[in-house]
Amino acid sequence: MSEVICLETPLTQEKVKGLKAGDNVLISGVIYTGRDAAHKKMVEAMEQGIDLPFTMKDQIIYFVGPSPAKEGQVIGSAGPTTSGRMDAYSPKLIAEGLTGMIGKGLRSSEVIEAMKKHGAVYFGAIGGAGALIAKRIVSAEVIAYPELGPEAVRRLVVKDFPVIVIIDHEGNNLYDLGKAQYKRA
Repeated sequence: MSEVICLETPLTQEKVKGLKAGDNVLISGVIYTGRDAAHKKMVEAMEQGIDLPFTMKDQIIYFVGPSPAKEGQVIGSAGPTTSGRMDAYSPKLIAEGLTGMIGKGLRSSEVIEAMKKHGAVYFGAIGGAGALIAKRIVSAEVIAYPELGPEAVRRLVVKDFPVIVIIDHEGNNLYDLGKAQYKRA
């Protein structure tokens, strides 16, 4: 089992290069949320020359549509959504400087190629643990597309947000590495 890496945002290229598939990471700092509807709006904005809700350079997007916060909570349950739904948009955001994505499930070859070309990583968060993950979110603020409800873009401040590097900037993929290791056993 690898040592836990404590990572402070922003996720610079130097930090990206220090992460390898399989690394356990605790993220602290600012991350942003966005699911497919928000990704579509952001890519359309880029194509029209409109400013994005936040600067992509050295940022992390968490693929989540949190449930409403109960009284006294910062945010409701905030588990990851299936990342493949963002695959049509992710390469354009990575080219714009996005260095990290958090979700669950596989990514397309186009996303992986963009990650290798521009220097980005894909983190996995534990599906089904949304209520526990939400406890690592210190603050949440809708910053764009409020009409999307749970899918609006939020600026989150997180403390020791637990993830694992699924795909690193060299394209090493934990899913593939795990299968290969199992076949050898």
